[in-house]
Amino acid sequence: MSETEREHPLLASEESAYEETEKVLIVGIDEEEDANYNDDIGNAPKFSWKKLWLFTGPGFLMSIAFLDPGNLESDLQAGAIAGYSLIWLLMWATAIGLLIQLLSARLGVATGRHLAELCREEYPTWARMVLWIMAEIALIGADIQEVIGSAIAIKILSNGFIPLWAGVVITALDCFIFLFLENYGIRKLEAVFAILIATMALAFAWMFGQTKPSGTELLVGALVPKLSSRTIKQAVGIVGCIIMPHNVFLHSALVQSREVDPKKSFRVKEALKYYSIESAGALAVSFIINVFVTTVFAKSFYGTDIADTIGLANAGQYLQDKYGGGFFPILYIWAIGVLAAGQSSTITGTYAGQFIMGGFLNLKMKKWVRALITRSCAIIPTMIVALVFDSSDSMLDELNEWLNVLQSVQIPFAVIPLLCLVSNEQIMGSFKIQPLVQTISWIVAALVIAINGYLMVDFFSGAATHVILLVLVLIFAVAYVVFVLYLISRGLTYTPWQLVASRKETQRDDDE
Repeated sequence: MSETEREHPLLASEESAYEETEKVLIVGIDEEEDANYNDDIGNAPKFSWKKLWLFTGPGFLMSIAFLDPGNLESDLQAGAIAGYSLIWLLMWATAIGLLIQLLSARLGVATGRHLAELCREEYPTWARMVLWIMAEIALIGADIQEVIGSAIAIKILSNGFIPLWAGVVITALDCFIFLFLENYGIRKLEAVFAILIATMALAFAWMFGQTKPSGTELLVGALVPKLSSRTIKQAVGIVGCIIMPHNVFLHSALVQSREVDPKKSFRVKEALKYYSIESAGALAVSFIINVFVTTVFAKSFYGTDIADTIGLANAGQYLQDKYGGGFFPILYIWAIGVLAAGQSSTITGTYAGQFIMGGFLNLKMKKWVRALITRSCAIIPTMIVALVFDSSDSMLDELNEWLNVLQSVQIPFAVIPLLCLVSNEQIMGSFKIQPLVQTISWIVAALVIAINGYLMVDFFSGAATHVILLVLVLIFAVAYVVFVLYLISRGLTYTPWQLVASRKETQRDDDE
């Protein structure tokens, strides 16, 4: 048992994101170098490109959530219906996503623990279980979109020979094959993601070059904010797709794949610097890819009669009808890009599921067992969806709207605990975020929650046509608001429930 485990008995049996032997060693970290730096003085090691390379990886895995099939569908619908006018919003939504993800990384590096683990300690059992269930529901909803996206791409590439349900099975099996690479080191798995991101970038860049969108309109759309009543739904969809609840949990765990001693402030500062650079670069790449998709469909279908009918399932065929075949048919290029997006996001979803389950429930089990459990939780409902909706593209699009609302409902249950934790000095020490950053973060969080709240109200106001259904929605809304207020109040009056329980136990022993 290590010295840390002797000082904190609870940590001795707790699940951790990565074993010490799995972590990537950062060059230059040795006793001689440590002696040259002093936390009291506040100095830190100089910038190193080699170290940046070694820290590169977690941010790109995190960025996959910004490129999943749900985001691609939001991009294409924004382009087809709103043209170039929402690119500015896509840019600012990505910036908001970067802020949230940097806070998640900060939490993981400064504490050496990820968000699900800290939620287990911060909240009493009933609240912890609610948060866990909400996180699992959000993950399943995201996974359905991701797996269905892959299955659609496989169906296109096989010329319809492989049905949707079979594509779901193939995607599930592929996920285990890719996760097997983790046994050979986290860097091997990160390399696979780099290849998949590069595949997406090349596929959608090729489409961009083939369709030749207007550079001038793209620049105006990025610099001039513009919003109308007709495009408000697409605007909300863009913002809603950027913040993925499971991704907030994921990034706080991924950053622990590097060997960083949280007891040495200059090492934490160094890690945060490199992770900030890496995350910003990764999300810049994801923004460019999203712009490719948006502008392709803006150029091709904005102002046409079919703009409102385009979705992920039929988008490739519409492109094919407009631009024809050629040596590299655009239908298959689109399918390759969607397949890369679906496969990569499905793997990260499974990865996030392992951390969420292990963190909230403190389960000590082999990774392949956790992967099997989390994969089964998502694949079974996805298979049902594939069998029921296989014959109808419009029903798939409607289902996607429901799943987007499901993600919107879950956002406060990841973002609010994150902001409460990174604002608390007892947890973060000197790496607690400053008042100005706290204010900006809470304003951004409130904005995101309000926007997604609008999406929920708009959706349910149209769906709740019966009195009984309306009553159920109102009951859910009241319970939802009460729980969100509870989460906020916990941040204002922080006392870890396990610490309180420990004090009561000590007091009882003293009394006896």
